[in-house]
Amino acid sequence: MALWVADAEIVELLPNATEDDVQAVIRAVYKQVLGNAHVMDSQRLASGESYLRNGDITVRGFVRLVAKSDLYRSRCFDNSSPYRFIELNFKHLLGRAPQDQSEISEHVATYNDGGYEAEIDSYIDSEEYLSNFGENIVPYARGNRTQPGVKNVSFNRTFVLTRGFAANDIGNQAKLISDVAGNLDTKITAPASGSGAIDNTGKRYRITTATSAATARLNRFSKLEYIVDYNQMSQQVQNIIKNGGKITSITEVSQYN
Repeated sequence: MALWVADAEIVELLPNATEDDVQAVIRAVYKQVLGNAHVMDSQRLASGESYLRNGDITVRGFVRLVAKSDLYRSRCFDNSSPYRFIELNFKHLLGRAPQDQSEISEHVATYNDGGYEAEIDSYIDSEEYLSNFGENIVPYARGNRTQPGVKNVSFNRTFVLTRGFAANDIGNQAKLISDVAGNLDTKITAPASGSGAIDNTGKRYRITTATSAATARLNRFSKLEYIVDYNQMSQQVQNIIKNGGKITSITEVSQYN
């Protein structure tokens, strides 16, 4: 058989693949890139599947087609915050969570400068993608593995993005924004149960920032603080970065503050 599957995670299309092998790869790509979404026959990329079957494109090329499709865009971009879109791209295309604010900022800049397709290409054309998946391995969740140059906190953050795989892409707000922006540890917590459970959406946060030297001279402030509700955090963080600020911490505000 020309298809290698190991630990139900790694799927590679090898030379001389049978039709069953190709179909297994196609299913794996849809599952990984679309976050386990059900794909109806009318939504499948028939021409892209044909290109892959005929050897006109590699698995990497098919991943690119799916990630640039209207289906991916409608699920992961149109109704998502910019940070959530980037989180999902890391998860679906690199198999891990973003490590720090510099990675997020880099992809925000890529999208702002080049648009949607440039943002997708930046993952698939990266050295990281090629060194881990090459041309014919389907991307897979790898944040639970020790990797050179990847911080240990990546495990916790990838777990937050991937737990409950069938439903974990629900929601249009970023899940890691406060931890990544504030360079904070990401805690693994059990899912809340019961109607009285309290989640992050009801809390308030203090964002502390350091401005750039030029901005500090103009405003006469080198340090600024913002108190925001959870649902305002994404927009506020984006505004800070856009205006040249650097986030130094994000902390929960006590109800007595």
